[in-house]
Amino acid sequence: MEEGEEGTPSGVRCGGGGDGGEGKKEDMFQQLIFMGFSPQLASISLSATSSKSIQHATDWILSNHHGPQSPQEAALEANVSVASTSVSGTVQQHKTLTGYFPSLSPKPPLLHQNPTSHESTLQTAKRQKTVSQSCISEPLSERMRPRGVDEVVGQDHLLGPNSILRSALSRDLLPSLVLWGPPGTGKTSIARAIAGSSTSSYRFVSLSAVTSGVKDVRAVVDNAVKQRKQWKRRTVLFIDEVHRFNRAQLDSFLPAIEDGSIVFIGATTENPSFHLTTPLLSRCRVLALHPLQQSHIAVILRRAMFDKERGLAASIRPAITFKIDEEAIDFLSLHCDGDARVALNGLEVAALLSATERGAESEVTINTDDMKESLQRKHLAYDRAGDEHYNLISALHKSMRGSDPDASIYWLARMLEGGEQPLYIARRLVRFASEDVGLADPFAMTHAVACYQACHFLGMPECDVNLAQCVAYLALAPKSIAAYSAINDAKKMVRASGGGNEGVPLHLRNAPTSLMKDFGYGRDYVYPPNHPNSPRQNFLPPSLLGHKFLHWP
Repeated sequence: MEEGEEGTPSGVRCGGGGDGGEGKKEDMFQQLIFMGFSPQLASISLSATSSKSIQHATDWILSNHHGPQSPQEAALEANVSVASTSVSGTVQQHKTLTGYFPSLSPKPPLLHQNPTSHESTLQTAKRQKTVSQSCISEPLSERMRPRGVDEVVGQDHLLGPNSILRSALSRDLLPSLVLWGPPGTGKTSIARAIAGSSTSSYRFVSLSAVTSGVKDVRAVVDNAVKQRKQWKRRTVLFIDEVHRFNRAQLDSFLPAIEDGSIVFIGATTENPSFHLTTPLLSRCRVLALHPLQQSHIAVILRRAMFDKERGLAASIRPAITFKIDEEAIDFLSLHCDGDARVALNGLEVAALLSATERGAESEVTINTDDMKESLQRKHLAYDRAGDEHYNLISALHKSMRGSDPDASIYWLARMLEGGEQPLYIARRLVRFASEDVGLADPFAMTHAVACYQACHFLGMPECDVNLAQCVAYLALAPKSIAAYSAINDAKKMVRASGGGNEGVPLHLRNAPTSLMKDFGYGRDYVYPPNHPNSPRQNFLPPSLLGHKFLHWP
């Protein structure tokens, strides 16, 4: 910026520029004077920061100066959280700040407050700045992540006194891991807690498979190899959503895991058997995380309520003190399906709603109605393409097979509320009608096909009753797997070439031409409708005569 430019007094360059070091220092000194600091304080700050920049000098003053000051300096420091903590060489930023400098503004806003303690005023301003920044940058669920393994709630089977993780951390020998579990159960938190609990012999690197590519992976692996060779330090590489990597990306980890350059920790919500490669799984220990219990969620919620630095108090504004009804905690703990992230997000939204509704009150109590409003509807953990899809249809199938209509309708409701397509369920019912009911009630097939057609005609939500009727009918129907077993036995016989898979006996072959009749096709075949009393013919190949596939009374 040129000297004398509009908006900047002549002789002052806001960027601290100059031809030499002394010129730069003099420019910054003049700018600090112009901003309202005393000459002595400006000189000390520039010496303490080696005249690096205006930003370093102002940060040093605000962080270290607690001595006597002028009213102008008090106004400047008290307003720093409102104006800006960074001074750069742009005219626009300078225009923004001039309204808070005594030399340009005769009546700064905080001059009339007459603070009794400069130190308390400055600390309050810094605290407001920190809280404001954390509120903007991180949600409550992110701020409340455990800082060490001792703060992790739940997953006692993995973090108990004699667990693999505790033993590994105590001996500083971390194995490569794959953390597999539903969302919000602590996969990322456990990985970060391991990072916070381990010694300096490891360096931690985190990547997300959502945003990282092969280039990023190779760069981390190459750096890990160099660290191990030069500094004898191993790298703990955490990959979030690791199931999103393709085979080439997963295989790029193998050499570094094999030679010990990296300790691999992957987090996934999908079944590793289906989404990760066998070579990678053979080098890792798969640890399954369980959905958090209601008591675990309650502990996390209470911790968020009472933590003044990271908890709920930092989400809205420091002037509000939040309290919560026990019923509200129980409600949210029950309706988040073991997902801590859902619970914390719901708590934060409920706090915002309650604070907005109650206006300027300094103490706000969050109640069950606030929780219900924040959730809108119950959260359901269901993925139509993931494990829960197959887990629930298996539960429905087994409940009908066990002739339990209540459990069957419950699992049906879980699938429908989770967003499952009704035609998929109806197709499975058609299969069940033959596989498990079969010959014990042949009408079950007709009922299931009619249910499929009804679902096709109506769609959701009206077809839910059609599905419930069919599910109840199939659960109550008598069961027979005779047809199911028979076709499986026959297929097994064919695959094993039982009887040599002989050709069709001549008397069973069709003979549409005279030549085929001359070769014996259809000879000696007895037409049963015309000869009801004739001896029973043989319809199996000679090598399988007398074999029984269908066992039915």
